[in-house]
Amino acid sequence: MPIEKNRRVKTLAPMNPERCAYALARYSRSPDSIEKSIEWVRAHDSRKFLESFYFQYGHASIADLGHVVACFEGISELAATEVEDEQLWDGQAKSSRYQDFSRCGSVVPPELDAEQAVAYRTAGQNLLDAYRKVHAGVNVFLADRHPRPDGMKPDAYERNIAARAFDVARYLLFLGVPTNVGQVTSIRTLERQMKRLLASEYAELRELAAELAEALRSEPDYGCQESTPREPVAPTLAEHVEPDRYALDSREALRQWAAANLPARAPADGKRVDLLKPSDTAADIVATLLYPVTDRPYRQLYEFALSIGPDRRREVLDLGLRSRTVRDELTRGFRGGIYVYDIVMDIGAYRDLHRHRRSQQFRQAYSARLGFETPKTIVEAGLDGVYQSAIRQAIDVLHTLPEPGAHYLIPFGARSRFLFKMDFAEAEYITRLRSWVKGHFSYREIAWEMKCRMEELEPELGRLIEATPPWVEDPLRR
Repeated sequence: MPIEKNRRVKTLAPMNPERCAYALARYSRSPDSIEKSIEWVRAHDSRKFLESFYFQYGHASIADLGHVVACFEGISELAATEVEDEQLWDGQAKSSRYQDFSRCGSVVPPELDAEQAVAYRTAGQNLLDAYRKVHAGVNVFLADRHPRPDGMKPDAYERNIAARAFDVARYLLFLGVPTNVGQVTSIRTLERQMKRLLASEYAELRELAAELAEALRSEPDYGCQESTPREPVAPTLAEHVEPDRYALDSREALRQWAAANLPARAPADGKRVDLLKPSDTAADIVATLLYPVTDRPYRQLYEFALSIGPDRRREVLDLGLRSRTVRDELTRGFRGGIYVYDIVMDIGAYRDLHRHRRSQQFRQAYSARLGFETPKTIVEAGLDGVYQSAIRQAIDVLHTLPEPGAHYLIPFGARSRFLFKMDFAEAEYITRLRSWVKGHFSYREIAWEMKCRMEELEPELGRLIEATPPWVEDPLRR
């Protein structure tokens, strides 16, 4: 059907990502209509255009015009978290609320040798066995405590109870369980993601980045209609991506500086959620740069940065710029927000809050040094013995394994430290959304404490947040 000449809005069917970027980029650089631009692109090589304007001249916005759909199957939860760690990212991962992970097995990290892998798999299976027992027990416990309402259909009731039981049992999942992630990203985001993964300390992530590059050199695996010409997905991008040497080098330099210059570690105040509104930008950036390479609370690092003076702060700032080239953006440590939340929470809760990408997020190295959470429902159901025994056995085993491979055995219930920097609008959104009754009880408690800290720091603004207290519950809502 021909397009009406006076139509001002025209749509395009899915195209090869690099050709789409080429067509829209040319569309902005010529007087031609989109129809003529597409005809031109079909007759010309997109590789030459991208290599000249994107990779040589640095016209980065061109790569925002082509999008790639990629699926990562059977990767570890640890890898999934790192894959998703992009702000301009759209995707979905396998849900721990709606799927049974009890027979999924585990992804063995490449860092382990054969003997270590046996110990790892045994401890992982022990966690999954406990996961299955806890889910079954909590399912019975919740059904007894919350009988089916007369107006609720039996299948809907059973799904709700099972989902709540999975919410509790998921504390026994660990970073090595396999999952699936589907993503839709621009070529520009994909390039940044691949560079970051190639510079990862985890061999699995480096291998995934290499596999992704190979997939981009190839024709798509699925989804093409028979009449659609099959061609490589994004071959030009695959040829140009290299590890993010800037981030890799500055991270190691900052780690060494912190080890040599930070004072003895002071005791933490025990807060799960701390909130600051930094007044000194340079000190805030210094504290943020040091946060991921230490195990210190942000408040201690910020106060330290204030105390050392501008010359010493300059040392840290310069390390944060080390090895930067004209093509490199500043690392995330230089990005900020009005409010800084330093949160100690279980890894399962972090997996949910990690989705809020309008904030700047940082994490410290995974470990089990901060202990683990025990959900009250597990205690009430009389399953705390099974739960805690499996968790402690896994922690004992992971202490015998080399890092970073040992991280894969860390249970979702283990606590770690995470930093979120944001403006008030995002703080209001997270606390309102994540405190709602249908959410997971773990992040509901964190969201409520985020509101409480805001009320203490900014009473006029904190009162505007309509969060739901964690003691208000409705287990039959999802």
